[in-house]
Amino acid sequence: MATVAEPSTSPLLLGVRHHGPGSARAVRRALSACQPQVVLIEGPPEADPLVPLAGDEHMRAPVALLGYPVDAKRAPAPGGSGTDRRRPAAFWPFGEFSPEWQALRWAVAHEVPVHFIDLPAAVQLATDDAPRRRRRDRDGESGVRTDPIGTLAAAAGYDDPERWWEDVVEHRFDGPADAAASLAGGPGPVHDHGEHGDAVEVAAALRPFAAIAEAMAEVRAQAAPAPEAERIEEERREAAMRSGLRAALRDHERVAVVCGAWHVPALTAPLPTATADARLLRGLPSVKVAMTWVPWTHARLASGEGYGAGVRSPGWYHHLFTTPPRQSVARWLVRAAGVLRRDGLPVSSAHVIEATRLSDALATMRGRPVPGLVEVTDAALAVLCEGDPLRLDLIQRRLVIGERLGAVPGRTPGVPIARDVAASQRRLRLPPEPVPREIDLDLRREIDLERSRLLHRLGLLGVDWGVALVGRRGRGTFWESWRLAWQPEFSVDLVEASAYGTTVRDAASTRVAEQAAAAGSLAGVAALVERCLLAELPDGLPAVLAALDERMARDHDVAHLMDALPALARTVRYGDVRRTDLPVLRHVTDGLITRIAVGLPAAVASLDDAAAAAMRDRIDAVHAAVALLDQPDLTARWHEVLATLSTRDDIHGLLAGRVNRLLLDAELLHVAEAGRRMALVLTVGVPVARAAAWIEGFLTGDGLLLVHDERLLRLVDGWLTGIPAEAFVEVLPLLRRTFSEYPAPQRRQIGERAVRLGDPGREAGDRADDGVDDERGDLVLPTVAALLGWTAS
Repeated sequence: MATVAEPSTSPLLLGVRHHGPGSARAVRRALSACQPQVVLIEGPPEADPLVPLAGDEHMRAPVALLGYPVDAKRAPAPGGSGTDRRRPAAFWPFGEFSPEWQALRWAVAHEVPVHFIDLPAAVQLATDDAPRRRRRDRDGESGVRTDPIGTLAAAAGYDDPERWWEDVVEHRFDGPADAAASLAGGPGPVHDHGEHGDAVEVAAALRPFAAIAEAMAEVRAQAAPAPEAERIEEERREAAMRSGLRAALRDHERVAVVCGAWHVPALTAPLPTATADARLLRGLPSVKVAMTWVPWTHARLASGEGYGAGVRSPGWYHHLFTTPPRQSVARWLVRAAGVLRRDGLPVSSAHVIEATRLSDALATMRGRPVPGLVEVTDAALAVLCEGDPLRLDLIQRRLVIGERLGAVPGRTPGVPIARDVAASQRRLRLPPEPVPREIDLDLRREIDLERSRLLHRLGLLGVDWGVALVGRRGRGTFWESWRLAWQPEFSVDLVEASAYGTTVRDAASTRVAEQAAAAGSLAGVAALVERCLLAELPDGLPAVLAALDERMARDHDVAHLMDALPALARTVRYGDVRRTDLPVLRHVTDGLITRIAVGLPAAVASLDDAAAAAMRDRIDAVHAAVALLDQPDLTARWHEVLATLSTRDDIHGLLAGRVNRLLLDAELLHVAEAGRRMALVLTVGVPVARAAAWIEGFLTGDGLLLVHDERLLRLVDGWLTGIPAEAFVEVLPLLRRTFSEYPAPQRRQIGERAVRLGDPGREAGDRADDGVDDERGDLVLPTVAALLGWTAS
């Protein structure tokens, strides 16, 4: 252990750039050299009891402190009594390369007390704009005041603050002691810790921070005044920091403060009086809060990934911090080559060697002390990626930003529902991972059925860990496909969900009942019935069914009834897949179809184009739902309604064409009769717009009918060729929309058959006029057969 320096009444002010690996190494070096008796870190004081967990062997950065109100009432959602609006919460993230995290780890390892100094989270979360103000960008990302690093970079001739910081700080904190003094143009003041300490070591460790403090003082002196609200907030925060510093100095002689570089001048003597600071902090609103550690990700540390206090390249900074400086470039390029190889791209060791040389050459040409991310990226693009930007994007996502997910110990305090989720993840072997991955669940296996229930229940609670992939294996079978991606924000969602229950099942049951009561439509309640069954929530189902009965009794709109049917039909049809049986729902579904059959003939009259398109989609959905239920009496009742609509002249052409197509597909309408009805519509006396709408409704969805039925194709072709030029422009968009839905092979076949319609001889196989000499062709056939390996017959 280093020799302890002489006591001093001046604190060690270690101004840092948040999430800077060079700053992190410098902080560890300074703490080891000076051996403070207490370490103060910028952050919410309520987190002090969580400090010992930072040293737990199961704690792995990136992690974040989460602060949330424990007694705040949930605000109702707009237009209802739901709870969709999030309660305020705040995160204070740390990467392995964050200076604050390294200070925490050093202090816990050396049994040195740690206290956080800043405005309490109780005050920060008491105002409506708390989430906006919780950005940990204390040394800023925009403007002179909020971006002092950018100001220094611009003064040095750099257009990229991160690049300047790498050159002057990140890469030089490991160099000679006087290198970092270039920040201020000279050695700067150094704390005198007495002749009993290792003065050379202490001076070398503190010189960069003295230079940063001097530079920040100058930047703050030249900065334009901040807006009133920001100025008041900053004054309060720095008053709270000074209050914590004074308390530590009363009990300890060697105090180290780790904070954003911007705040160092505000903590430097002479300080304002304690009375003045107390006046700033008096009477501030507050709420009762709880704090805990939660896992974080590198993606959330990246400023480009939605976190304003982050860095653009957390994966690169993690690499810089965890790799010996002299090997960082070569090892990075080796990892980049590994990323490309895992995707099947050929990258050899020679590529890595050449890219390393190119990185060094680029750094020399650009006057940089060592290659930075820009040089390494340029070399990777030119050599490893062979100029392909798509390959470089792969490296950007997996390495520069990174896919690292932190972990917290099992003894970390948290809400009961979060512990229930963690236990379920372990039991069901579904580890939370930030990288999206797809899984297939066989609902006949108990473990997969339990996994499906967990994902559906979390979805009801707004924790969208899994997103169902509907079209992968067909909806309503024994298979489900999901895309999983765990995000740190789900910790806040679980905190909010804890208001509904202590377990996922209880909370989801309460939540689904509340959603049913607040649902704005019959279709919304019907969808909740389906989700309730998928999540297996028998305790929540009665309330949802009661809401469904109430909505059905009060809702007489046929369109609403049609919207509600598909979800109920899926629930009834596939309830047995999930080992459930719902005779009550069968009765509800039968009554729903009866009401639709009675009301639909009147509902389809006098519709404009938009309303007719919406009704066409509803008719298709109801038709599919009736087929799914597979009950002969219901099917017959529905087909009778379609037959009635198919011959009416007072309904929109789109609907008339569609119901005729549905009857044809159900083999209730003969092809000859369908052709006759189409011929009647495609006559000269029928308006072109109505005929086009009828064709669109009839042909929508599948082009095989035109491929295999020449009569219908001739009718359509004859009608198209007879449309006047001025009317053709009007109907062209409808026709393009209809035929664009067909697969490319079907469109090609329809076109080929349409070409042959005017040449019956070619259609019949007559090749007399195709320019081929059959006698000369017969001479080469044996040779062709031999080349192709055909056996003569």
